[in-house]
Amino acid sequence: MVGGSQLEEVSEFTYLGSIIDDKGGTGADIKTRIGKARAAFGLLNKVWKDRNISMRTKIRLFQSNVKSVLLYGSETWSLTKTLTSKLQVFINTCLRRIMKIKWSDKVHNNILRERTGQEPIDKKIGHRKWRWIGHTLRKPTSSITRHALQWNPQGKRGRGRPQITWRRQVEEDMKRGDNSWREAARNAQDRDKWKSVVCGLYPEKG
Repeated sequence: MVGGSQLEEVSEFTYLGSIIDDKGGTGADIKTRIGKARAAFGLLNKVWKDRNISMRTKIRLFQSNVKSVLLYGSETWSLTKTLTSKLQVFINTCLRRIMKIKWSDKVHNNILRERTGQEPIDKKIGHRKWRWIGHTLRKPTSSITRHALQWNPQGKRGRGRPQITWRRQVEEDMKRGDNSWREAARNAQDRDKWKSVVCGLYPEKG
């Protein structure tokens, strides 16, 4: 109840352009982002087909006008192999259309990324995620966003394999870098040191 009115209970809703559902997953949000990015890509069809525009310019437009739409809010995604694959397939499809590469040309995805200066999508999202974590850890200790990083919801977990959550994935990254939340909070205060931490976890190609 808020102000004497009962709030409607829904299974999902949109907040700041991202879809939030009652399962805490990111599948619905990623599906929506791919749809919006596909629409943005389609609006630039004339650009992709124009032979007078250099490939370098086309890739830069793809980065700024399509990839930015796709990765909006990706800092808070909890990724599975299936979701990562969907994102990567979409990007590869776009790049092949820009490069005019047919399926019969049999160009490997690694070669495609090298030609276009791209990096695997999971590394790109990981880099964005940890940059955002550093930004959040530099906020005052009273910040709700900062508290949310380590918030541990109470209650009983259902049977079966534990759900892949954003926090669990972050803590797995911390184990790889021999870090903890306390160390991360301390390192984040030094921007240069934090950049080294992020690059150590997810080296960024461009």
